Amino acid sequence: MWPLSSAVSPRLVEAPFTGSTNADLVAALRGGEQWPHLGVLLTRDQRRGRGRLDRAWLAPAGSSLAVSVAIDAARIPASRRGWIPLLAGTAMAGAAGEQLDGVGVKWPNDLLVGGRKLCGILAEVATADRIVVGAGINTHMTAEQLPVETATSFEVLGVEVDEDRLLAGYLTRLGALLDTLERGSVRDDVREACITLGQRVTAHLPGGDTLTGTATGLAEDGRLEIDGTPVGAGDIIHLRPAP
Repeated sequence: MWPLSSAVSPRLVEAPFTGSTNADLVAALRGGEQWPHLGVLLTRDQRRGRGRLDRAWLAPAGSSLAVSVAIDAARIPASRRGWIPLLAGTAMAGAAGEQLDGVGVKWPNDLLVGGRKLCGILAEVATADRIVVGAGINTHMTAEQLPVETATSFEVLGVEVDEDRLLAGYLTRLGALLDTLERGSVRDDVREACITLGQRVTAHLPGGDTLTGTATGLAEDGRLEIDGTPVGAGDIIHLRPAP
């Protein structure tokens, strides 16, 4: 069923349905279950998925692919681990870009095509050295099934996605980027994929403050720099260019 992906991942398990692949994999790791680096739990029917800030992520059965990957971060310095969600987005953008034009990473954890969301990323710490990275990507979702008007899917964009090729490409790129992160900086890799850079944005920060300006760069720890001010968390809104 997943021959290409199984050749990359040392353990791949597909659940017929589940509440949340991330929650299941985090619980398994915390319970002492052995999942190898780049082990994958996936489903096409996730019923209680979560996005960032505990937002619900719901999709009709068969319309999207929920993928959670176990990452062994023991050899990655703690100061660099904040890059992992950005690496996952960069890896998925590259994999999706093999079948779809115009895919880019919106800082910190979304994939956009034409300004519309194709995929979301959520990283969670399971144990001291184990991190679970979840990705929810809209594959076969129809226009009528889109949860919001700012979402999109391969189906809506007229592309018959090869899910096995997509997943294998994602895992291959993610593994390579994690290897690079062990050795040093991945800022250039992420910067190349991040379409937020150069954009006029508004950041809705924790605590209710906002910051509007131009996304000028990425700090050494992965924070987004808005007119030189680093932002580590919050919702980023891409603003339309002034007329």
